[in-house]
Amino acid sequence: MAEQEASGLQVLLHTLQSCSDRESILTILQLLGDLLSVGTDRRIRYMISKGGSEALLRTLVETARTASPDYVILLPLFRLLAKVGLRVTTGAMLGINGAMELLLKVITPYTQKHTRVIRAAAEVLAALLKSKSNSRRAVNRSYVPSLLRLHQDWHSHDTANSFVLIRWALLLCLKRIAKLRSGREAFLAAQGMEILFSTIQNCLDDQSLEPVISIVLQILRQCYPKSPLPLVTTSSAYSFPVPGIITSETPCVLTEEDYEDDGEEEEDKDSDSEDVKEEDDDLETDVNKLSSKPGPDRPEEELMQYKAMCLELSCSFEELESKPGDDLNSDETEYANHRHIPTAASPKGLCLNKDQISEGQEKEVPVQTSLLSRVKMGRSNVHLTSKRGPGMNSHQNVHSNGPGIGSSGSDVSNIQASFQEDAWDMDAISCPRISASFSNSAKTRETAKFIDQLLQTHLKPVVFHDPYLYMAKARITRSVADFTRMAFPDFWGHCPPLSAQPMLQRKCGVQRIKILEDVQRLIQPSDIINKVVFSLDEPWPLQDTASDCLQFFSAFESGNLRKAIQVRQFEYDLLVNADVNSTQHQQWFYFKVSGMRAAVPYRFNIINCEKPNSQFNYGMQLTLYSVKDALLGRPTWVRTGYDICYYKNHYRQRTAITGAASGKCYYTLTFTISFPHAEDTCYLAYHYPYTYSALMTHLDILEKSVNHKQVYFRQEVLCQTLGGNSCPLVTITAMPESNSADHLEQFRE
Repeated sequence: MAEQEASGLQVLLHTLQSCSDRESILTILQLLGDLLSVGTDRRIRYMISKGGSEALLRTLVETARTASPDYVILLPLFRLLAKVGLRVTTGAMLGINGAMELLLKVITPYTQKHTRVIRAAAEVLAALLKSKSNSRRAVNRSYVPSLLRLHQDWHSHDTANSFVLIRWALLLCLKRIAKLRSGREAFLAAQGMEILFSTIQNCLDDQSLEPVISIVLQILRQCYPKSPLPLVTTSSAYSFPVPGIITSETPCVLTEEDYEDDGEEEEDKDSDSEDVKEEDDDLETDVNKLSSKPGPDRPEEELMQYKAMCLELSCSFEELESKPGDDLNSDETEYANHRHIPTAASPKGLCLNKDQISEGQEKEVPVQTSLLSRVKMGRSNVHLTSKRGPGMNSHQNVHSNGPGIGSSGSDVSNIQASFQEDAWDMDAISCPRISASFSNSAKTRETAKFIDQLLQTHLKPVVFHDPYLYMAKARITRSVADFTRMAFPDFWGHCPPLSAQPMLQRKCGVQRIKILEDVQRLIQPSDIINKVVFSLDEPWPLQDTASDCLQFFSAFESGNLRKAIQVRQFEYDLLVNADVNSTQHQQWFYFKVSGMRAAVPYRFNIINCEKPNSQFNYGMQLTLYSVKDALLGRPTWVRTGYDICYYKNHYRQRTAITGAASGKCYYTLTFTISFPHAEDTCYLAYHYPYTYSALMTHLDILEKSVNHKQVYFRQEVLCQTLGGNSCPLVTITAMPESNSADHLEQFRE
C-alpha cells in the first residue's frame, strides 16, 4: 500500500513537471495542497524526499518566465512553496536555484491587481530567508534597498490600509535579513533606519497597523548599532582590598572594539528542535527516604558553643525579684509604649546635643569582642548585660533645642522667608556634612547653625528617629567611599505617606515612543547635547551651577549614581555604579538632583540595568523626597514618575568580561518627572532607602523605648564586617513572669 501511495505521489510530481496544460497543473496543485493541509509536518518532509521541491520550483520557473505570468497558477503554487520553504535546507536549495529572483519579479510596486498573489510571493520570500545562506545571497544581490523601496511604495499608496499584510510580509523579509551582521550593515547603508522611522511617525495610534508597527520597531532595535557603555571601565568606581585575595589586574578600558556583535553561523541548521522534558529531581518521591525531623549535621557537643549567642538561655533575671504588686515608675511607663517618640520635653529623650557629638568626633570606634569570635575561641562566659555601642550612655542627656519644638504656622512662614531673604546655600542644607558643626569653614558653620534652627522648628516628629543621634552614628560608620555628607532624607527623617498609593496605570504605546526617541538620537545627532554633568570617574568638578542643566550628587551612604549625561535640554542618561569589586549588579539607585524648574517634564534614562524585566513595567514607580516639602512639614517619600518603562537597549558588555559568545545586554529604565518646586533639591531612589546608620539609630532608640520588665531586649555584636562596622545581633522576646524555676524553664523551651 505504501508503495502504491509513493508511486501515486511520484506520478503527480512527474506530471506536474512535464505537463503544460493549465487545468491539469491547477488540479495537481489543488491535490497537493489538500494533502499538505491535513496531517503533520511529516507529510511535507515526505513530499520533499520524493522530489516535491524540485517539481514546484520547475513549475514556478515555467510559469514566471513568460511576459505575463499566470497568476491563477501562481497563487496555489506560492502557498505550497510557503509550506515547503519553511524547511531551512529545502529553502536553501530553492534559493540556490533562483527561486528568490523569480519571487521578486512577481512582487511589484503598489497595484490593486493580483494582490493575493503578491502577498503570497512576499510570504514565500520571507520563508526562504529563514535560511542564512539565502539571507547572505539577498545581501550580496542588493535585495535590501529593493525591499525598502517596495515597502515605502506600498506604505505611501495604501492610504486605506487595505494591504497591511503585504507591507508586513515585506518587513518580515527585512527582519530575516537583519539577523546577519552583513544584513544590518546593508540596512544602515540603505538609510533603512531613516525610512522606517519616518514611515511610522504618524500611525502609532492606528490599531489597524499594529502588525506593521510592531515589526518596524523590532527591525529598528535589531539594526541599531551596538556599542559599549559610556564609561571608562565597567568595574566599580570603588574598590576594597579583601583579606587573603590579591588583585593585580588593572581595570579594562572600554573601546568600540571591546564588544562582539552577533556572529553568523556558517552552516544552516533545521529550525525544528525537540523539547527535552526535564524531570523534577528536586522532589523526593520515595516515602521511605523522608524524615520528619532531620538529625544534626554535627555532634551536639559542638553545638553547645553557640549558646553564647543566646544570652536569654543563661540569664538569671534577678531584676524580676521585685514584688508583683510594684507599679512601674514614670520613666518605665514612658518606655512601655513601643511607639515612643523622643522629644526635648521627654525626661530621657534620646537627642544628642552638639557638645556630645563633639566628644566622639575624633574617637576611634572601640573594637568589641564579637560573639562570633568568642564562639570560635570556645568562650561561653559572656556578660549577661547588654553591650552598648559607642556613645550609648551619653544619650541620656537632654538637648534643650531638640526636634519637636514649635508647631505654629509662623514657623513655616519663617522658614520660607529665610530661603527668600537670606539666600541660604540650599545645596549645603540639602546634603549636610556629617561634622558640619566643627568645620573650620565659616560658611559651613553658618550652614550648621541654620540647620540647628530648622531642627528647632521641626513640625512633625518622626517615629524612631533623631537627627542628632543619626549624625553621631553616621560619623562612626565606616565606608569604602569615605563619605563626608549625609543624605537629607536620612538625616531629617521621613514619615509614611498619608494614604496607600495605587499602582501606576501605564499608557499604551509608551515604550514604543521611548524607543523611537532613542532611534532619533542616531538619525538626528545634531539635536543631541551629550554633555557629562556628573561622574565619579572624573576628579575635577563637572557641574556648572550657572548653566541650565540639573546638578547631581550621590556621595553619601547608600547613594548610587556613577555618571549623568545631558542628552537633550530636559533629558538625561544615568549610569549606576556596580557593586564594590565587581562589574555587575547594577539595579539600585539613590541620588540627589537639584536646579530644576517647576512643572517641567524631565526624562531620566538609567541605561545600564541588568535584569531582563522589571516591576517598573507593571505599575511600579520610583520614590521621591523633596527637601522643600520636608522643611514645610511634609517629610515623606512619595511614589512618582510617569511614562515609565523598562526595555533592552543597544549597549553591550565586553565579551572578555562575560565569557560568552556575545556581549551581555543592558536594559534601560526610563521615567519622566515633573518636580513640585523650582530650585528645589530632590532625592530619587529605586525604593525607600534604609542605611546602616539608620539601622543602628533605630536599634538604640528601640532599646530605650521598650519596657525592660516586660520585654527582653539585648543588642550584641555578632562580628565585625570587612569594612570595620559592627554586625548587631538583636534578641527580642517576652520576659518571663518571674525568676522562678518554672517560669524560667517555660521561657527557655
